Amino acid sequence: MLNLASDIQVLARFGRALADPIRCRLLLVLRAAPAYPSDLAEAIGISRTRLSNHLACLRDCGLVVAVPEGRRTRYELADPRLGHALDDLRTAVVAVAEDSTCPDAEEKGCC
Repeated sequence: MLNLASDIQVLARFGRALADPIRCRLLLVLRAAPAYPSDLAEAIGISRTRLSNHLACLRDCGLVVAVPEGRRTRYELADPRLGHALDDLRTAVVAVAEDSTCPDAEEKGCC
């Protein structure tokens, strides 16, 4: 039986998934359309083994689902609203990146 996660659990899982650039890239690719592992590995430029580990993390976080199709498995976002959330987050990050409130941003490569 599936349990619904609390608001804090949802945010923590989303944060865990977004903490790795490869997982971010996977989510953005899947935002555009469902895909098979071989296509995902090629699109991102990583090995199938490495891809498998990241897809497992995204499944564990509840952000992607594996849909069996005969002998193949297709991956997609677990909820279409995740695509909108990714767009909102991406836009917010761009807006923050343009804000130069941190005086050490260029020197330290932060913010």
